[in-house]
Amino acid sequence: MRPARPPSSRLYGMQERANHLDFDIRFEGARDVLARPHRHEYFQIQVSIEGGAQQLIGGAVRPFHAGHLSFVLPYRVHVVPHPEGARYAIVNFDQGFLWPELAVEPLDLEEVPVARVPELAPFLFQEYVDFGFDQADFTRILGWFDELSALNRARGFAAAGAIRGILLQMIALACQRHEAQLIEQAERHSGRSSRRDALQRVMRYVRDHLGEEMSLNEAAAAAMLSPNYLAHLLKKQTDRTFTELVTERRLDRAKELLLTSNVRIGDIARQCGFSDADYFSRRFRQRIGVTPRQFREGVVTPDAGAWVRGVRLSG
Repeated sequence: MRPARPPSSRLYGMQERANHLDFDIRFEGARDVLARPHRHEYFQIQVSIEGGAQQLIGGAVRPFHAGHLSFVLPYRVHVVPHPEGARYAIVNFDQGFLWPELAVEPLDLEEVPVARVPELAPFLFQEYVDFGFDQADFTRILGWFDELSALNRARGFAAAGAIRGILLQMIALACQRHEAQLIEQAERHSGRSSRRDALQRVMRYVRDHLGEEMSLNEAAAAAMLSPNYLAHLLKKQTDRTFTELVTERRLDRAKELLLTSNVRIGDIARQCGFSDADYFSRRFRQRIGVTPRQFREGVVTPDAGAWVRGVRLSG
């Protein structure tokens, strides 16, 4: 039986999950709880007041007990379960609300050096750092949430500036209390390791499903990425679309089978995800320069020759 395909994660906009398009805050019970992995176009901070356990963020499962904050970057797949009776609060805000001077597309935020915008660090490294606080700090944080709620309800003169100030204090406190871990992650990753890990998850999924139909949405869900981010990442890191990447891997696998097995060419086509043997032969010839049969018989082209000779010599 074919394994179930991973569900595609839902993308939410501020208009769907908030009462204002720039900033909003809510406490438990204000809206339905999102219990499945999802993503959104805005920044989010969650605080566990009572009854939390863990969260799924990107490809990692991290603790999310009482006294913890969660920092969610735009488009990052996540879910923070809130069991019945749990107490929590959620802040949503648009990038332009807090960082109007940060002219960077949300999908490129991982490339922003933390030295340039230190307050991004908790959002960039939530997959690797747990943001827990002692009683004194947490009491201070809960007070800030109360202030944010009051300011958001009134929306009076200069309220936006007061909200921004409190948000920056809260994020700065997380940076200060977890400075060593955040700096270590910044030095270790600089955005590149996270992207490399994501690509490895995608390539693992492609490798394991070469004989099946695959879509960008399914691969993104399996790798805990958003489809937009995966398409952006592949183009930036490999200069290929998802379809081009899958076709390339299928043809590489076909070349290996043609040289190392006696499996019929039609069966190789099916094993490599080509439902039509004629289409497989056309794509193979377009890329390799010879037909699958000629390749098996040792016909060498400038594109394929080095690979053919290398396999045969190593055998």
